[in-house]
Amino acid sequence: MTADLELATRTIGDEGPRVAFVHGLFGQGRNWTTVARRLAEDGHRVTLVDLPNHGHSPWTDRVDYVDMAQLLGDLLAGFGEPVTLVGHSMGGKVSMQLALRRPELLRALVVVDISPSVYPETGGRTDDPDEEASPFAAFIAAMRAIDLDSLATREDADAALRAAVPSDMVRGFLLQSLVRDGTTGWRWRLNLPLLARDLGELRGFPEPPPGAVFERPVLWIAGASSTYVLEEDRARMAELFPAVRLVRVKHAGHWVHSEAPEVFTEAVRRFLVQVERPVS
Repeated sequence: MTADLELATRTIGDEGPRVAFVHGLFGQGRNWTTVARRLAEDGHRVTLVDLPNHGHSPWTDRVDYVDMAQLLGDLLAGFGEPVTLVGHSMGGKVSMQLALRRPELLRALVVVDISPSVYPETGGRTDDPDEEASPFAAFIAAMRAIDLDSLATREDADAALRAAVPSDMVRGFLLQSLVRDGTTGWRWRLNLPLLARDLGELRGFPEPPPGAVFERPVLWIAGASSTYVLEEDRARMAELFPAVRLVRVKHAGHWVHSEAPEVFTEAVRRFLVQVERPVS
């Protein structure tokens, strides 16, 4: 990645403590708009970040968590004050890497349904032999299979994705990155060839610097139905983030903030009240 690459952002709110949100794979900063508006009403300045190869941010020639953490750190350093950083899935791994490498940039951290772990190619991390394969490769293949030159409507794209992506919510999420540029036709804001090639990198978690520990408050939010945060992950999480507190959200899976938005938003709001309380 080039040193002069700048991440695309949008900020909601004009004053107050800084909060930044980082999306997961296939996402973009706008996915957090509803939560951001609620926090802005509470008196926060909320910055929504597009990671490389997503949203309005530039495309790169590789996927690398340390590179992404460096770019995110350079962005946050420009704010001139510590930030509460919220990251989901891939964005959660980027956020954890940043917290362990440049802790002075963060007031606190919220990690959403991801662990500092290496994930296998199967979707879950259980002993169930019937566990379905990770859907992400199939999602990418289905998106790449759409003939954008002959695509007439977004509804046609939705229909083309339905077999590989049966969830209406997930299809809608993916299709937010399908855009039409005037007379030039349809295009994906996602760098699908690169994501397909480097999907294995996204399953990993680079080893932090020796002895790295983030000692500031960490809220760890997991969907109770998700297999991305297991009991066996808690020891490693506590080792790297000793001030961590885990909250499991009932009736929610990996996209916990979309499946249980009210519960998710309230958990973040309460956490912000705690970490922003003046020290007497």
